[in-house]
Amino acid sequence: MSVIYVLLAISITVAVFFFAAFVLSVKSGQYDDAYTPSVRMLFDDELVKDKTEKDELNKSENQ
Repeated sequence: MSVIYVLLAISITVAVFFFAAFVLSVKSGQYDDAYTPSVRMLFDDELVKDKTEKDELNKSENQ
């Protein structure tokens, strides 16, 4: 039964260690995404173009 208490203590210690490492990495900017905003800018033009083409098709169908 005492083995369970030792394993529980070790597992909680390891979990706290990994949580602290995760928090420190997030605060240091390890998970910041610097690539996606620059690529998103390239795809916005195509989305607007598709919308305008669809609007023109809808207008021609309604007339």
